[in-house]
Amino acid sequence: MDPFLVKAIQLILSLSFLIVLHELGHFIPAKLFKTRVEKFFLFFDVKFALFKKKIGGTVYGIGWLPLGGYVKIAGMIDESMDKEQMALPPKEWEFRSKPAWQRLIIMLGGVTVNLVLGFLIYMMIIFVWGTAHVGPEEMPKGFAVVDSFEEYGFQDGDRILKVNGKDFENSLDINKHLFMRGIENITVLHQNGEEESISVPEEIGTQMFEKGIMQPFVPIMAPVLDSIQPGLAAEKAGLKKGDKLISLNNVEIGYWHELAPVSMENKEKEVELVYERDGEIKSTSITPNEEGKLGFVKNYDFDIQRNSYGLTQSISKGFDYGYWTLRDYVYQFKYVFTKKGATQLGGFGAIGGLFPDAWNWYGFWNTTALLSIILAFMNILPIPALDGGHVMFLMYEMITGRKPNDKFMEIAQMVGFFLLIALVLYANGNDIYRWLFE
Repeated sequence: MDPFLVKAIQLILSLSFLIVLHELGHFIPAKLFKTRVEKFFLFFDVKFALFKKKIGGTVYGIGWLPLGGYVKIAGMIDESMDKEQMALPPKEWEFRSKPAWQRLIIMLGGVTVNLVLGFLIYMMIIFVWGTAHVGPEEMPKGFAVVDSFEEYGFQDGDRILKVNGKDFENSLDINKHLFMRGIENITVLHQNGEEESISVPEEIGTQMFEKGIMQPFVPIMAPVLDSIQPGLAAEKAGLKKGDKLISLNNVEIGYWHELAPVSMENKEKEVELVYERDGEIKSTSITPNEEGKLGFVKNYDFDIQRNSYGLTQSISKGFDYGYWTLRDYVYQFKYVFTKKGATQLGGFGAIGGLFPDAWNWYGFWNTTALLSIILAFMNILPIPALDGGHVMFLMYEMITGRKPNDKFMEIAQMVGFFLLIALVLYANGNDIYRWLFE
């Protein structure tokens, strides 16, 4: 199946799952507090719905516009902007008639579900698949290091021994930790057998972001193919598992990390690829796609160990992983407000790109857990039209004892809605621009 189609199916399935559960987070407490829920929709039903059915007092349905979902709660100023209902006297079953603490629980329900769900999925992943362990013993060739990091004392072939004085479970996580975890020093084992503790600048994450160096450490591996991604250049060129790359566009490829720069320089250009198969040297023409990808899957020539955990350990380990995932996302959110960060905002194309090219349940659930935590954080931001905006006004009411008037709430809701639409258009516009011009 085409990789684009595989990613699209995973994206739709994942978002549908997360949206329905998010809306249930509002629906269930609303029902518990005897608040009438008039609609429960996956996606938006602007003008018409793909499907709808009324059960009890609620219309359940699927809209055609896949920008989210919603529950329409009676007596609440939301994206439906039902001014006629709000002009009538309050009824006891309406949202506006309920105590502020009940309204707060209803509004926090969706965010709470997404946050808890993300943590639960990580617990399940660790219980089923365990965690990766790649220590210095598993990586005898070590890492290739970018030139700017050699200035600190790192060398090609370095193996990671400790980070901030503590053993480091998975050497492949070093780039993520450098970018977001406040690393002060890294103890490495050079290829000459010498150990050295190297200090890292305090703002190393910011420097990496500004210079565009997000992978300063790349594992040194022989360029042998593990598999071929369907529908991409490698498959069309007839490459097979076990083929060893020799050169691309007359540039020698001795290790995997030497391939990407050459491929990126020749995006959408037909170039010669020389490779070895069963001891015979062959060549073929190949064209990297618009992202510089050829469709090769690396053959890791070192062991990736899996640590297994029991149920109790998985709960603890999964909670810890969920916490750091949330913390990392909140930490890197600051870059959105920089000039460079604004240009890197992505929409559905970028989100779809997080999923694997070929279906595998580990990749699907791992990305779904990440998206669930992202949705929780984004929805709690104090922006009108988001759950966080409603929570902000409810907190104001609970602290001051005064409820914002309906006219103000309507205006705030409209402003917030148009801001969100503008952000969605901008983010997806970035996707289209990158697809056309990069």
